[in-house]
Amino acid sequence: MRYAARMHPIPTKTTKMPSPKVHPLNGDPERLLFAYWVPNVSGGLVISKIPQKTGWDLESNIRYAKAAERAGIEYGLTQIRFLASYGAVKQHESVSFSQAILGATESIKIIAALLPGIWSPTVAAKQLASIDNYSNGRVAVNVVSGWFKAEFTSVGQWWLDHAERYRRSNEFIQVLKGIWTAPDDTGFSFSGDFYRYNNYRLSPKPVQQPHPEIFQGGNSDDAKKNAAEVSDWYFMNGNDLDGFRDQIKDVKDRAAETGHKVRFAVNGFVIVRDTEEEAVRVLQEIQGQADKEAVEGFQEAVKEAGASTSNKTGMWATSKFEDLVQYNDGFKTKLIGTKEQVAERIVLLKSLGVNLVLTAFLHYEDEIEQFGREVLPLVRQFEKEGRGKDAEYEIKRTGDVYRKK
Repeated sequence: MRYAARMHPIPTKTTKMPSPKVHPLNGDPERLLFAYWVPNVSGGLVISKIPQKTGWDLESNIRYAKAAERAGIEYGLTQIRFLASYGAVKQHESVSFSQAILGATESIKIIAALLPGIWSPTVAAKQLASIDNYSNGRVAVNVVSGWFKAEFTSVGQWWLDHAERYRRSNEFIQVLKGIWTAPDDTGFSFSGDFYRYNNYRLSPKPVQQPHPEIFQGGNSDDAKKNAAEVSDWYFMNGNDLDGFRDQIKDVKDRAAETGHKVRFAVNGFVIVRDTEEEAVRVLQEIQGQADKEAVEGFQEAVKEAGASTSNKTGMWATSKFEDLVQYNDGFKTKLIGTKEQVAERIVLLKSLGVNLVLTAFLHYEDEIEQFGREVLPLVRQFEKEGRGKDAEYEIKRTGDVYRKK
């Protein structure tokens, strides 16, 4: 049975998110932002048996976060797993891990991931508001609608069909924003299909205004609808040039119809070596040592999740075996080559409308610092020269690498 929503105004359409804060290493409000995947699950960021210098423990991750801060990376994204899956045999919980990293750092924002259904929006809103106070406004949230059926059914949760999972996430985000922004005198009221509230008052509220940033991903029409209506950020998997352009245009057009502002983030696995040939060899070694059983299991799980979408275009609809060795198609983003090549490709992404690049690495012990030392200064220099604003110019320089082969 469905109910008409009754709620206090929620800033999903007309409220503008604040511009990026002045960063100690770069005060340009139009700068391209950077994030890195936090390896809080075992196995690193590839489903491969290749040796990695990447730890999943808290001590290692605090070291990586501090290196990211020094490099000028603005965000870290923790992963959510409630069940061993496809290389991630062991998993630290996302929100508590995010809080621990925030307690050991000074400027970086950490994005905690949540699964509606397993997570209550009441608990999430309360917990994240408290963490935002502890960290002086440095927590954000990634709302994951879910792709792994066993993760829900093993803990007694209903496995909803694809459209319903995203509809629940839409309400989940509305509730988070509503609780965080409701007037103190009346509190928050809401009557939806999945959640109901009656004058709920949260105190303390988050430090960030109007609220902590909300991220989400997904390639389906349901995911794009949510991005165009309620989310602040839309994560995209790796893609080719036309795929990026089409996806950004689609979501922007949908958002224009609702009057909503959304920003775009793209996933990219980074391999920087002295020559392009060396970088490509590393990629080939990662893929050549892929955990075949784990990758194929992941492939079957995401196919099942995507098959229930209205247009049959789930998150990994066009992904091949070698693409899935990196969870979110990060190899497709082509951040693989010399430092100059990687920096050039990053400013091309900016020219297409990308606002944030989400990075991952094979050897976190070395390569976060390498990225900050070798690639980021080039990106910032290109930005000072006015690069990253003219898509046609950037495409002429480096776009062929992204075209379908």
